[in-house]
Amino acid sequence: MKAKHLLAIVAIALLATSCGTVPVTGRQQLNLVSDAEVLQSGLSAYSSFMKTATISSEKTQSEQVTRVGQKIAAATEKYLTENGLAADVKNYAWEFNLVKDDQVNAFCMPGGKIVVYEGLMKLVSCDDDLAVVLGHEVAHAVAKHSNERLSQQMLAEYGGQALSVLTSGKSYSTQQIAQTVYGLGANYAVVLPFSRKHESEADYIGLVLMSMAGYNPDYALNFWQKMSTSGGNKNVPEFMSTHPSDATRIADIQKNLPAVKSKFYVAPATTTTQTTSAKTKRKTTSNSTKSNKSSKQKT
Repeated sequence: MKAKHLLAIVAIALLATSCGTVPVTGRQQLNLVSDAEVLQSGLSAYSSFMKTATISSEKTQSEQVTRVGQKIAAATEKYLTENGLAADVKNYAWEFNLVKDDQVNAFCMPGGKIVVYEGLMKLVSCDDDLAVVLGHEVAHAVAKHSNERLSQQMLAEYGGQALSVLTSGKSYSTQQIAQTVYGLGANYAVVLPFSRKHESEADYIGLVLMSMAGYNPDYALNFWQKMSTSGGNKNVPEFMSTHPSDATRIADIQKNLPAVKSKFYVAPATTTTQTTSAKTKRKTTSNSTKSNKSSKQKT
């Protein structure tokens, strides 16, 4: 009995000293794994993926992914720096890649390594649409969801033995846990619910980040509605899914939009850049005006 009490005390002490705060939301999170460990693991996984992936040959779309991604990353770093989190900026080496794959999907690795699949671009009609996706993915990195996910998995895997594991050989245990297949009970009780929490949090933070980068967050509603009708596991109950249901996600976005827009949205400055057709039209109109003036002068 005394051993159990001692274990509980040590557990409370460890958890109390292993808490972090998520930027933007302020939520307290459990981080038992160091940033360095997660970054190293993420970079290794990303490098392995990119060796087998085929980079998209769609130049215009690839440039769009890079352009929008870098703009959101810049706004993100500015926010972190202005809010006392400049030390975190060094953890990010942003990279945005479009790969040839028909999946309607995108993912983020720790450290800001983000991949978008060509299949998802079929739903993207403008930069604001794409900003919804990239803002969401950047949010996962900024919120350190990978760190928290691993920490939760460590507790789910080791249970009462977690303390002895967490205090020694952390890197080895992290690698082992990442490869573990979890039982049904652990999945539904711990792993999946936290995944849904992360997805919902990334939706909100993503709205904030895209807004600060000058993209209109109103596009999020229409984009996620398009996503909901594009296919996927529509018949999977929410409690068995790693993502919120479409209805839950859209309802949450509707609820959060007014506050996000009023507090964070920075409308883009008016630009003088015009399309070729617009310039041609303007030139034609200008020539026509000059011709009319010349005619009037002759009269």
